[in-house]
Amino acid sequence: MAAGGAHAGAERRGSAPERTCVGCGERAHPGGLVRLRLVGGQVEVDRRRSGGRGAWLHPGAECLSRAVRRKAFARAFRGAAAVDGERLRRQLTGNGGRD
Repeated sequence: MAAGGAHAGAERRGSAPERTCVGCGERAHPGGLVRLRLVGGQVEVDRRRSGGRGAWLHPGAECLSRAVRRKAFARAFRGAAAVDGERLRRQLTGNGGRD
């Protein structure tokens, strides 16, 4: 990806690991993405990066809404995944308003 990507940290970093945002599909260094996991069938932010199957997402409302619209979480987690979009948006953006 060229250095002028839409998301900070989206440029290639040599042989460093990259993950794909389930919202926009861009590849990025894990430091620029938030890891999500399933807890009791509900999509949750995984701040500890505790292992197991996860999904990666840019921490903005735009990528979250694209992922929800595209039903990307069900594909990423290979099955049913309940998503509370508003709660996740607040966790990802750290505010109650739209960003």
